[in-house]
Amino acid sequence: IKEIKTDIARREYEMLRNLRRLGLPAVEPYAVVAGRVAADGEPLDGCLITRHLQFSLPYRALYSQSLRRGTASRLIDALAVLLVRLHLAGFWWGDVSLSNTLFRRDAGAFAAYLVDAETGELRERLSDGQREHDLDIARVNIAGELMDLEAGGLLQEDRDPVEVSERIMTRYRELWDELTGTEIVDTGERWRVEERVRRLNDLGFDVGELEMTTDIGGTSIQIHPKVVDAGHNSRRLLRLTGLDVRENQARRLLNDLDSYRSYFGRQADDEESVAFDWLHQVYEPLTRSVPPELVRKLEPAEFFHELLEHRWYLAERHQRDFSLEEVKADYLAHVLPTKPDEKDVLGVDTVEMPVIAWDD
Repeated sequence: IKEIKTDIARREYEMLRNLRRLGLPAVEPYAVVAGRVAADGEPLDGCLITRHLQFSLPYRALYSQSLRRGTASRLIDALAVLLVRLHLAGFWWGDVSLSNTLFRRDAGAFAAYLVDAETGELRERLSDGQREHDLDIARVNIAGELMDLEAGGLLQEDRDPVEVSERIMTRYRELWDELTGTEIVDTGERWRVEERVRRLNDLGFDVGELEMTTDIGGTSIQIHPKVVDAGHNSRRLLRLTGLDVRENQARRLLNDLDSYRSYFGRQADDEESVAFDWLHQVYEPLTRSVPPELVRKLEPAEFFHELLEHRWYLAERHQRDFSLEEVKADYLAHVLPTKPDEKDVLGVDTVEMPVIAWDD
């Protein structure tokens, strides 16, 4: 629940609805409360109510746990992916920060979701200057947030917070260039067109339209992705199994599905039938075996990913193979009970931050 002026609450409600219609990662708006009055009859501000995003964590909740080094970098990487997706859709955020973002675990990484769209604007297309402005806001805000964590003794990073905050610039530009940049190849190297598409798929994006232009002499081709859409692996897994999970989780589950297919020599079988068997013989029996008192700690897909990670750890430690049943028993006995409940972590505080002055 966010208490703000009623007209601003209505605007943000509509903005969040529009972002979700575009398939972008944002919290779901539920209602706007208007016409509130105090007990003494004094008018009160309105409220914007959004649905709780289950298994999501504000960055401060993550840092209140015992986390390995590099957490800040992984959060910034997730925020960079979110910012690229928003910019591709023409959304200028205006208040990019860790505070205005929620994070869900995603197979060893994080997936980021926009929480606060109060300052945002949705346009047909963003200029380079508008994108750079958002990046500059992100860099300054993240540095301040990390300094605050450092002052509280919660930041376990070897590098300076300002240096870590610069990562948002690097990661964003790398991803933006890969998704939108023009590549020139010789006409005899058409295989590089497929290579470009595969690279985008590896980043988790589908290519809906690819613009290719041959030069006047016919010796080279310009390749430019025109339509890219996030969720390559998650869409494939949803089609095969009906499981709706995040991108890195989907990649991990698909890899295990491929291993299952290879182990049982079913490469010639229909992909859908193999996926059906894997789902009912491997995934569901394991994820449904979590005791009721532990189900609030991790989502099923993240639990499955953790089992695969734990299997590797046990094999390295004992120098032998372990079945998933053995791994599950050890994980449920010694690891999962020590993790905090993450299904309904509340308390994200979206605060006002100074917007850097800028002229378009």
